[in-house]
Amino acid sequence: MQTDRETVVIVGAGQAGAWVAITLRGLDPDRRIVLIGDEAHPPYERPPLSKAILAGKAGIESAYIRPSTFYADNRIELMLNGRVGHINRGRNRLTLDDGSTLDYGTLVLATGCRPRRLAVEGADLPQVHTLRTIADVEKIADRLKPRSRVVAIGAGFIGLEFAAVAVEAGCSVVVVDAAPHAMGRVIDRSVAEVVAAAHEGRGVDFCFSAAIERIEPDGDHAAVVLGSGKRLLADLVIVGIGAVPNTDLAEAAGLACDDGIVVNAFGRTDDPKIFAVGDVTRHFNPLLGRSLRLESWQNAQNQGIAVAKAIAGTATPYADLPWFWSDQYDTNLQIIGAPAVWDRIIWRGPPESGKFTAIYMNGERVVAGNSMNNARDIRFIKQLILNGTAVPDAALADPSTSLAQLVKG
Repeated sequence: MQTDRETVVIVGAGQAGAWVAITLRGLDPDRRIVLIGDEAHPPYERPPLSKAILAGKAGIESAYIRPSTFYADNRIELMLNGRVGHINRGRNRLTLDDGSTLDYGTLVLATGCRPRRLAVEGADLPQVHTLRTIADVEKIADRLKPRSRVVAIGAGFIGLEFAAVAVEAGCSVVVVDAAPHAMGRVIDRSVAEVVAAAHEGRGVDFCFSAAIERIEPDGDHAAVVLGSGKRLLADLVIVGIGAVPNTDLAEAAGLACDDGIVVNAFGRTDDPKIFAVGDVTRHFNPLLGRSLRLESWQNAQNQGIAVAKAIAGTATPYADLPWFWSDQYDTNLQIIGAPAVWDRIIWRGPPESGKFTAIYMNGERVVAGNSMNNARDIRFIKQLILNGTAVPDAALADPSTSLAQLVKG
């Protein structure tokens, strides 16, 4: 008979929470596992939402991490539309919003993030949306019609992927960002200019270094008013200006938080019975030499696997080099590494060709890489980063020089 001491409760049924449950069931066939999600759908991957699913090229179920029947078949108690309102650490007890309680032996917080809200007048108009959930996609897709005017606020992954889908749907698109160039948090300006040029070639307009003054109603439309006074009339406005970690539950329980729930190399919080995983966590990354919070598919999955191993008693420290990707039109952009500093970019292939690798250097060391339609280079760039050996600029820039040979030294 299962006891509460043996029960693992996972709060948050996104990518990270699902991988804790899936991996733990494989490692421990007998443990009681409860997975609580606040949406109506079983666990799903978010990256396809702003790509193939929004474009109508794939169905909702294609994003499911496992078929909906998987959880019951594997004795994972999946509680959908469930919200936890309180953690009683002294009694190892959760109270849900419906008043019911659930005791745990081990608790995993996989509460993820929520879209950062635009703090201006008119941000709550019906034309203004964020894009993070299946429900968001269902609302937005109905408004993506030929000749519609759309504005994307934020030139990060969400804004640019949305822009690409909107253009292909026949919409006119304007992207607005407070930064001086696109994807300012993750890539160098020189690479960002190549990405933006691909959009401009398809008719997208950009307004960089632009402040949003307000959004005001204009008949059936919304008008995005910039600090310059310029008005952008829109049938649809998408806000993609980053995400805020859902730490409220952890903070109320007295767990250490700092732009995320603070965890150690095994995903454990400052309470030995509570782990945290995924976008909501801040952890020390030994490969980068600093603490950070990562919002990525890779981190959600791999940290989830690591936490499951720790719970099952086969712990290994979690250390992963950050990796991201984005599909925009027929372009695949991949990013490996997250350096705090770099002093130059080495181009492997001409950027105007639409197929290249940009290699980030700090002194004689490779610290990151971006590839456009050249994904095969990424695994070698990753190894060069991890090796930490000196590599000549000329060799990196020469496409005839094998990166695999440079890795071998």
